[in-house]
Amino acid sequence: MKKIVLAGGCFWGMEELFRNQPGVVDTCVGYTGGKVQNPTYENHEGHAEAVELTYDPEITSYTKLLDFFFQIHNPTTLNQQGNDVGNSYRSAIFYGNEIEKKEAIQFINIVNLSKRWKKPVVTTVEPLEKFYPAEQYHQDYLQNNPRGYTCHRRYFNSYLEEE
Repeated sequence: MKKIVLAGGCFWGMEELFRNQPGVVDTCVGYTGGKVQNPTYENHEGHAEAVELTYDPEITSYTKLLDFFFQIHNPTTLNQQGNDVGNSYRSAIFYGNEIEKKEAIQFINIVNLSKRWKKPVVTTVEPLEKFYPAEQYHQDYLQNNPRGYTCHRRYFNSYLEEE
């Protein structure tokens, strides 16, 4: 099993959309990318709301998960997704090694070259230093609260060529 950590607005919607992707075996929402130790929902300054995905690399890949990531949020709005505004809602890919960093940068270039967005992608590529799971009431939030808030939707088809 492998992991990928992504941020693209409210973590509730990201988790819900990723949970049913082929190869995703577990999801955990949380905070990463900031300096506050042991962040909480009330105090996570500098951290992005993110989702940690555990996936089976025999079923899906890092690149396929990035492809889906860029289909479910607007990567051209700086620190904003829908009504969610602030650094916590930034678009970011948190890499665990240099290979992931390179693949993330390459994928952002693919998205920019596609010209599907009028503005350039502002998604950051940041080192994954520590992922802090969010409080239990945030985990599986939209499963437990089906009418809960989400700012995510599918925007486009795949950026990858059909296999």
